[in-house]
Amino acid sequence: MAALHYAIRPSGSLLDAWMRVADAACIAGGLAIALPMLPIDGLRLIAAGTVAVSAFSIAAEVTGLYRSWRGNSAEDEARCIVATWAITVVMLLTIAFLTRYTDLAGRKAFCAWFLAAPVFLVAHRLAVRRVQSLLRGQGWNVRRYAIVGANDLGIQLARNIEQAPGLGLRLVGFFDDRNSDRNVRLPGDVGSMAGTIGELVEQARAGEVDCVYLALPMRAVERIRGVLQELSDTTASVYIVPDFFVFQLLHSRWSTIGGLPAVSVYETPFYGPDGLLKRAFDLIAGSLLLILLAAPMAAVAAAIKLTSRGPAFFRQRRYGMDGREFRVWKFRTMTVCEDGPLVRQATQNDQRVTTIGKLLRKTSLDELPQLFNVIEGTMSLVGPRPHASAHNEQYRKLISGYMLRHKVKPGLTGLAQVRGWRGETDTLEKMQRRIECDHEYIREWSLWLDIKILLRTPLIVLSAKNAY
Repeated sequence: MAALHYAIRPSGSLLDAWMRVADAACIAGGLAIALPMLPIDGLRLIAAGTVAVSAFSIAAEVTGLYRSWRGNSAEDEARCIVATWAITVVMLLTIAFLTRYTDLAGRKAFCAWFLAAPVFLVAHRLAVRRVQSLLRGQGWNVRRYAIVGANDLGIQLARNIEQAPGLGLRLVGFFDDRNSDRNVRLPGDVGSMAGTIGELVEQARAGEVDCVYLALPMRAVERIRGVLQELSDTTASVYIVPDFFVFQLLHSRWSTIGGLPAVSVYETPFYGPDGLLKRAFDLIAGSLLLILLAAPMAAVAAAIKLTSRGPAFFRQRRYGMDGREFRVWKFRTMTVCEDGPLVRQATQNDQRVTTIGKLLRKTSLDELPQLFNVIEGTMSLVGPRPHASAHNEQYRKLISGYMLRHKVKPGLTGLAQVRGWRGETDTLEKMQRRIECDHEYIREWSLWLDIKILLRTPLIVLSAKNAY
């Protein structure tokens, strides 16, 4: 007997096909805006539009634009569209440069096209969302759903669906066979118990339930199989909501391997467009900061050389992204340059700290040379602060999940620092609080979060709290 091939296919619909056709029309619409500035014949115009639509389709596969956006915010979808079009623009400019097409079209025409197309793309998506919302408000395309499992996961699922009216789902109620004393008490804002599994099956047979969500613990395999067996005698759509939240998830997301689903438990947020966005922000903002601070940094280096023996700069081994070791740049603030298997943290009134070193450490000016690390790509402007390699080896044995902070590049500043967990970690609890902030940063990352941390950093530095 041939082995069965198990695969889970991505969902598809007429709406998906419509979106692809409409996106092509929006790109063509943007090209139409540029027509008065395009001194080229119709054949070349068609060729340009075809290449643009093809490039957009390729970019959309990278960004996942044509996945289901049901339940996601309009802002998230708009950001994905802009990222997809940005990748498309890079591809088109590269093709235009290689074929010398820019000589025929001109910069103004390209700019008009590149600005108009994303406006049309976003406007179209918003219009589709508005139409869907109006139709569902009138009772069209609304599905009645039930949740199997009166537990925390089921409650969270109901709240998530309630906060996404665009899904067009209406709750029938919760169903569970367990005794009432084993079920979680349902808050009034999420619905109520509607009966047992047997009663759910009867309602589904009668056409009163369109879809069922199984929110049961992953360990309850036999129980899940039993419910599925009973529901197989109905025409209701059935979905399993895995209880992955029993694990400590770090920027979790779905992926597929030959049709088989896989969920990341520990992952970096900086794959695809987000990684490009993060790197572009580091390069642009880091370069500007380096230009602005070049003169003050030169003055600091001269002051260090004039007031104590030794080099102005100090390089120390640190763990970077994925635990790869690199050498971080710093202004020397001590009479020693420790970089061995044992590195003693600076403490209050530390005799190793030079006179000017005290000022530099209080104001964090000693960290400015790490802008070189940002430019070269071993660090980011924002991320978990890099610890000495010796400290990493020490704390990875004491704190569970310590090394997960290295799923992203270390930063000049970070969430832990603006929360007040900077400076000496003389107790294990202080380091634990810092690691918790690092994990939160990875889970919740956004460019706006980076900007907020950067804006708050000067206030923390000026307070000079815990810095010595």
